[in-house]
Amino acid sequence: MEKKNRSSPSPSSHSTPPKEMETKGFSLMNDDLLQNIVSRLPATTFASAACVSKAWNVACTRALSRPKLSSAISLNPSPLVALQEVFDKVMSEPIRPHFAIASVGPGFDFKVVLPFMVEKLGTRTPIILSSVSGIIGRDALTHEFKEVKWSYGDIDDDDVTNTGIVLTVGFVPGLKVDVIPLLPQKKAPPGPGSIIDKFVMDIKSYTSSVSGCMSPLAIIMIGDADIDQKPIMEKLDYAMPLETIIVGDERGQFDYRSGNESRNIGNNLKCYPDAVALVFARDRDKACAIGPRLKAASVRMKDSESATWLTARRDGQQEILDGQRLLDDINNEMENHLECVDLYIGVNRRRNCSVGSDKPRSMTSLALHGVVGGDEEYLYVDGVGIRTGDYFQFYHSDPKTALHSCRDVSSTLRNLKLGWDSKSCPSTRAVVNAIDKKEAFGGFIFSCVGRGESFFGQLNVDSSPFLENFPEVPLAGIFCGGEIGRGYTSLTAHGGKEEGSARSLLHVYSTGYLVMSYTPPSEH
Repeated sequence: MEKKNRSSPSPSSHSTPPKEMETKGFSLMNDDLLQNIVSRLPATTFASAACVSKAWNVACTRALSRPKLSSAISLNPSPLVALQEVFDKVMSEPIRPHFAIASVGPGFDFKVVLPFMVEKLGTRTPIILSSVSGIIGRDALTHEFKEVKWSYGDIDDDDVTNTGIVLTVGFVPGLKVDVIPLLPQKKAPPGPGSIIDKFVMDIKSYTSSVSGCMSPLAIIMIGDADIDQKPIMEKLDYAMPLETIIVGDERGQFDYRSGNESRNIGNNLKCYPDAVALVFARDRDKACAIGPRLKAASVRMKDSESATWLTARRDGQQEILDGQRLLDDINNEMENHLECVDLYIGVNRRRNCSVGSDKPRSMTSLALHGVVGGDEEYLYVDGVGIRTGDYFQFYHSDPKTALHSCRDVSSTLRNLKLGWDSKSCPSTRAVVNAIDKKEAFGGFIFSCVGRGESFFGQLNVDSSPFLENFPEVPLAGIFCGGEIGRGYTSLTAHGGKEEGSARSLLHVYSTGYLVMSYTPPSEH
């Protein structure tokens, strides 16, 4: 009888299927514990974990929230074994490959290595594979740091080293990366309209398409050893601002894989590239800053008009730029779309502050000033308080960045609600302090009057993060002429508290959320 009851539960009993029990168990897992677990997974398993659920995806995103570079070398005499060793090492920790660079010795076959890399990293990951004269890095097995140059002597000599690989995989949130090839025209002179010009324009076009400006942050170049790279470098030096970093190998042999299939030429040797560029550009969905960092050179304040007139220098340079020059540079960055946006400067102000008899202490704040205009003397901005030597950068209103930020807010509120829900669960109630149990009972929204349907092209975008997570909770809000919100501001879609970020209470083209909660009385 006892056996029958165990094996044949009555229809009225409410036994939970094993799968459902497992799901509930995972859903009750502490957020910090879940993040700790996923942060220890190898890259492939980490990618799978991010697809389990929204909560797991958020945990994975938190675990991999900063840029990361993973690199290793192997000098194993077997190229296939060496290739596997470096991949096992760089992919042994969480990373989402945004680009990969592999540099190899003469013992490696490109036709084997590149397909292997594409299979492991995916077709959308830009890859550069090059044959080099030596490699530098930490050994995949011993972790010993090594600098190795190939010895092209008698291959029967045991002391001769002619094989090895260094692999680097990068994760760079906030940036877009791809490979741009310089397809050859070996008989064409490097004049106007040449293939080199097209190469430069291809780089600018890609950068503009992903960032909204035409200047990349950095370029890693690999040139064909049989091609004179000087005309190429001269054009890049002329076309790119000083802020664009350019590094690489002038004389190499290489293969590549672009994330854009139209740039991949396969095995067509007749149009094999004279050079390739790995281009790093800002992601327009992650930031709305434009142009270089600037330093106020001369400042005049018009207190009666609450306005400031100023000139500026590029960071690290002595040339003084007037208002017209500054606006022309920004207009070029935005491809002549300056009139379509509201433009601001974000000024980092470091000041001593005190109240009453308190000892003054230094405080860094971010102040936003609307740009009124500029001429051959000054740049004119709203407000006062800017000093000579203050650093600033231009920013503009951007609905794509704002939409991405709304998604981040929704994710943050979702995590907040999940935390509250898990702490209110009966199975954990006994071990959770009563003060941790919270319930939302209302909310307020303070949104810029410049946002809304006219800004996003759709309704209820700003209220959606709250409505998605607290659909039954009362909500009210207003459109403001200037939003107040205390927090750390990086002026990106990930504008949370970051080390080195400036504090800001006054914002533009933003939305602030106030979630009101309370702690229910104890049942005991």
